[in-house]
Amino acid sequence: MVCRKCGHKMKRSTGEGSLVSRTEQLDRVVPVLEEESVGLPTTRMRCPECGNDTAYWWLRQLRSADESEVRFFRCTKCGNTWREYD
Repeated sequence: MVCRKCGHKMKRSTGEGSLVSRTEQLDRVVPVLEEESVGLPTTRMRCPECGNDTAYWWLRQLRSADESEVRFFRCTKCGNTWREYD
C-alpha cells in the first residue's frame, strides 16, 4: 500500500478486513480507501490544471439554507479539485 499524500509504503497483511494506517504526525488511525472517488458521478468538465475533460462532482451546502449549494469537481486524471460558483 502507498499513501497518495506522503508516499509512505507498507505491506498489507493477508486476512485483514479493512485497510488502516497510522499517521506519524497525529498518531491516530486513519482509514485508507482504494478508490477515493468511489460512487461519485462524473460529468464532462475541463480541468483547469491538466485539460482532462472528465471530472467527478458533488454538491455541498456551505452557507445558510436559503443560499444555493456549491458544486465541486475533481479531475479523474490529476485529482485537482475546484468549485463552480453561481
